[in-house]
Amino acid sequence: MPTPADILKQYWGYDAFRPMQEDIVNAVLEGKDTLALLPTGGGKSICFQVPGLLKEGICIVVSPLIALMQDQVNNLVKRGINAVTVNATMSFREIDIVLDNCIYGNIKFLYLSPERLGTELVRERIKKMKVNLIAIDEAHCISQWGHDFRPSYLKIAEVRDLVPKTPVLALTASATAETVEDIQKQLLFKQKNVISKSFARENLAYIVRYEDSKLAKLMEICHNVKGSGIVYVRNRRATKDIADYLRRQNVNAAFYHAGLEIAARNLQQNDWINNKVRVIVCTNAFGMGIDKPDVRFVVHLDVPDSPEAYFQEAGRAGRDGQKAYAVMLFGSNDDEDAEKRYEKAFPPIEEIKRVYKALSSYYFIAEGSGLGQAYEFDLQHFCSYYKFEALLVFNSLKLLEKEGYIELTEALYKPSRVFFTINHADLYNYQVQNPKMDGFIKTLLRLYGGMFEQYVSINERAIARGAGIKDEQAIYNLELLKKQEVLDYVKSTDKPQVIFTMPYANEKQLRMSDDMYWKLKAGYGKRMKALLYYASIKTRCRNVMLLEYFGETDAKECGVCDYCSAKKQKPKSDLIQLTERVLAIIEEHTPYPTRYYNTWTKWIAIC
Repeated sequence: MPTPADILKQYWGYDAFRPMQEDIVNAVLEGKDTLALLPTGGGKSICFQVPGLLKEGICIVVSPLIALMQDQVNNLVKRGINAVTVNATMSFREIDIVLDNCIYGNIKFLYLSPERLGTELVRERIKKMKVNLIAIDEAHCISQWGHDFRPSYLKIAEVRDLVPKTPVLALTASATAETVEDIQKQLLFKQKNVISKSFARENLAYIVRYEDSKLAKLMEICHNVKGSGIVYVRNRRATKDIADYLRRQNVNAAFYHAGLEIAARNLQQNDWINNKVRVIVCTNAFGMGIDKPDVRFVVHLDVPDSPEAYFQEAGRAGRDGQKAYAVMLFGSNDDEDAEKRYEKAFPPIEEIKRVYKALSSYYFIAEGSGLGQAYEFDLQHFCSYYKFEALLVFNSLKLLEKEGYIELTEALYKPSRVFFTINHADLYNYQVQNPKMDGFIKTLLRLYGGMFEQYVSINERAIARGAGIKDEQAIYNLELLKKQEVLDYVKSTDKPQVIFTMPYANEKQLRMSDDMYWKLKAGYGKRMKALLYYASIKTRCRNVMLLEYFGETDAKECGVCDYCSAKKQKPKSDLIQLTERVLAIIEEHTPYPTRYYNTWTKWIAIC
C-alpha cells in the first residue's frame, strides 16, 4: 500500500512535505477531526488531497469560491486525478449526472459550495456515496467571530449525520483564538484537535509608511525593490489609473478587477505570473488560488477591512522564502475613509429590501417562485436601470446572501457543454432519419468522447471547422438538436450570476434578522478598528502585533519591520521610552480577561 510520501511524489513530484503538512495528513488518516491552521501559501490543499487519494472512496471538499474550486479541479485532472465540481452555474441535469458519477463512477474529489451542500438533491446522493473525508476550506466562514461569516457554512455539520464515521478536516489561513474554538464547536468535532503552523514569516518585512503622497512613495518602492509586485487598491477605476501612472514612469504594470472581461483578466494575470508584467495593480478580487513564489513586494494603497484580509493579501509576498516586503501606505484621511466604508457596508434594512424587490422585478420573478434559478447579473446596468448607487446594491446583495436569499457568484468562464439525452441506438435511428444532420453529429462524436455519460466541454468553432461549415451554422445545429431533445446544449458564459436560493418573498415576508445584522456589523467594526490600530501605532513591532492578533502571545520582535529597523538605527527618544513604559503598565493592569480579549481588543476597548 502506498504511503503519503509515495502519493506526494507520484502526483506532485515533491520529495517531502512542507512543515505541518504530514502531521495533518496523518491525523486525517487516523480518522481524527482536525482543524489545520496554515498561513497563506502553506499548502493547505495537499493536506486533504493526499489522504483523499490514499483512502477508499470519495473526498468531499467544501469551498466558497467557484473560481477557486474550478481551478483546483482543473489542476487535479491535469495530474490524472478524477475530480468534479457542483456549483450554481450548472443546470439541474448537469448536477444530477455529476452526482450519479460520484456514486457509481471512480470520482475521487467532489467540490461543492456550502449552498449546494445544503440542497436536498445533494444530501440524498451523499447518503449513497462512500465518503472518506469532508474537507472544509476557508473554515473561518463558519464562525460569527470570523472575518467572512457565511450562514450557509453552519449547515455543513448537518451532513455529518449522513456519514457519521467520516472525519472532518477544516482548513484556514486566518483565525483568531475565538474563531478557532468556534470552528470546532460548529463542526461538532468529536475531540478538539488543532494543528497549526506559526503565522510568523521571517523573510517578510511588514512596513507602514505614513504618506499622503502615496504615488510618489509607490514609485520609490518600485525603484528600490527589484522584482515582481502587487499593488492593492479598493476602487476598480483606480487599478487602471495607477497602472497607467506606473507605465508612464517606466514601470511595466497591468491592472485587474472583477469587472474586466474574463479574457482580459486571464491575459493580465498570466502575463504577471509569467513575468511579462512586473507589477499588477488590483482589487482584492485578485490573488485567490495564485501561487506565484517570487513576489518581492505587496503594497496596500488603501486600508483593508480587517487584519485577516491584510494578512492574507500581504502573505502573497515572499512565498519562495526570500526577502520580501509588505508595505501599507497610511494617509491622514484613511481612518475617516474606513469609518465611512463601515457605515456603507451595512445599508439600512429598508434599503436592502428595496434592492431585493428591484432584483425580482428585474428578472420578472413572481412571488413564491424563482427557487434555484440562476441569472446573469450586470451590476452597472442594474444600478443604472433603478437609479441605485453601486456600493449600496453590492453591499445589500452580500447581506441578502448571508441571510440565504440569494447566491452571488463572481464572473467565471464556463465553456459550452453538450450531453446526449438519448442512447446510442436512438441516436443512430435519428441519423438515419435525418441525413442532413448525420455528418454534423459524426463530427461531434469524432471530436469529443464521453457525451453519453456526462456533460463535455466543446468549442463551437472547432466543430464548425471539422464539419466544414460556418460557426453560426454549428451553433444553429446544436440548438436544433437541443430543441429536438437529442442532446442538451449549454452555451458558454463569462458573466457573474445571481441565484435565488429561496423562493422570492415579498417585502412583508422578507425577514432580515436584526440579531444577525448587528452581530455582523459589530464584528466588522471590531476588525476594522484592530487594523486601524495596527496601522496607526508606531511603538510596537508589526510582526508581534499581527501574531498576537492571531493568538500567538509569545511572539518575538522580528527585527525587520519599520519599527524594529528604526530602533536599530537610532536610540529611542525619551518620549518613545516613556510611551512604551505607559503602554506596558496599561497592558499589565488592564481589567479585561485575556480569555475573552486578545492584546489588540484590550487596547481598542481602552482607547
